[in-house]
Amino acid sequence: MRSPRTMISVGAAIVSLALVLAGCSSGDDSGAGSETGTLKLWHYESANGAMGKAWDKAIEVFKTEHPGVTVQFERKAFEQIQQNASMILASDQAPDLMEYNKGNATAGLLSSKGLLTDLSDEAASRGWDKALSPSLQTTARYDEKGVMGSGNWYGIPNYGEYVMVYYNKALFKQYGVAVPKTLDEMTAAMDTFVAKKVTPLGMAGAEYPAGQLYYELALSKADRSFVDNYQLYKGSVDFKADPLKYGADTFRDWVQKGYISKQSASLKAEDMGTAFIAGKTPMIVSGSWWYGRFASEIKKFDWGTFLFPGNKLNAGSSGNLWVVPEQSKNKKLAYDFIDITMRPEIQTIMANNGGVPVKADLAQVTDPKNKELIANFDAITKSDGLAFYPDWPVPGYYDVLVAGGQSLINGSKNPDQVLADLGKAYDQGVQEIKNG
Repeated sequence: MRSPRTMISVGAAIVSLALVLAGCSSGDDSGAGSETGTLKLWHYESANGAMGKAWDKAIEVFKTEHPGVTVQFERKAFEQIQQNASMILASDQAPDLMEYNKGNATAGLLSSKGLLTDLSDEAASRGWDKALSPSLQTTARYDEKGVMGSGNWYGIPNYGEYVMVYYNKALFKQYGVAVPKTLDEMTAAMDTFVAKKVTPLGMAGAEYPAGQLYYELALSKADRSFVDNYQLYKGSVDFKADPLKYGADTFRDWVQKGYISKQSASLKAEDMGTAFIAGKTPMIVSGSWWYGRFASEIKKFDWGTFLFPGNKLNAGSSGNLWVVPEQSKNKKLAYDFIDITMRPEIQTIMANNGGVPVKADLAQVTDPKNKELIANFDAITKSDGLAFYPDWPVPGYYDVLVAGGQSLINGSKNPDQVLADLGKAYDQGVQEIKNG
């Protein structure tokens, strides 16, 4: 889940594009600089976000080093790729290289269907396996059933991400609210805003944010064994008990107390983000993928971030993956582009624009906020605090989770009913994966 997540709204339908190759076919047997043809590249990062800026520079470098190659870049919407990836990658319209969501239900599912290229040899020969820490490798490797954490490499992340609380410093100051350090302090802060008729927490029930808040609340009562059971099937998961019950119960309680607007059930992540940018929302709980955009677009007030108060575990992981479709006609060009995005030069651009790189030269990071962002991520990874995302365990779970979040917001189902739906879909999905 960004994952999930899109910070751009692209309404264009997926169209058929003819791939015209000049001279030699893919250049797979020629050295850098001598290839001809086309690299068809898709990603869904906003042009003014950290990854978008870094990858724009990577395209420039790629063109310089591959003067005979045309880069055919298309910016897609996250939801567009999320919903249509299997169909696209099974066709001859697949790109050569694509950003794709990581996890069992997404990259894992596609790898198990044979739709993604095994990148293990490239990861070893190009040193990607050395550049990525073990916790970041978890989402890059999948076994034959598509379960992350072991097996072959099917994707390469070149950034990290994690969920945190963004807050409007001006509104905190206006209403005399201090940055909370515990969950009790968080609820007290929200009570202060509600008493002044201000909805403290921006939300989007029609996409990933509601599910991520539910998960953060559950993680406040969880340990690593729960994460391993939930995400990696190392043990059973009880949807009638804590920590998941606590997450759903507390989420609904926050709606009833006015911390979250009931009208947010139909809002999308973009609506939540733009409301924060406009200075209308004291806080949102969301991911580091917003950071670069906020840094670029928020001009009228000061803002900051803090980790979800009291949590030792937080939703987060490596960033989304570069994947090479099995149908790619230009695999070596795709590998070359991935390699460029791993260079310190590109990583540092990401860092200086609010991204969380895996291999930046921190001495070249100039903004104290950006250094704090990266330092917080480093602290989480060093304490084994990445808990991945709530929709990852099984295919199709994202939609079930979104429906559950909407139900908790609009009150159409109570927490026990939502948990029953989530548990049923989870158990069925896990069984299907285990049965192959």
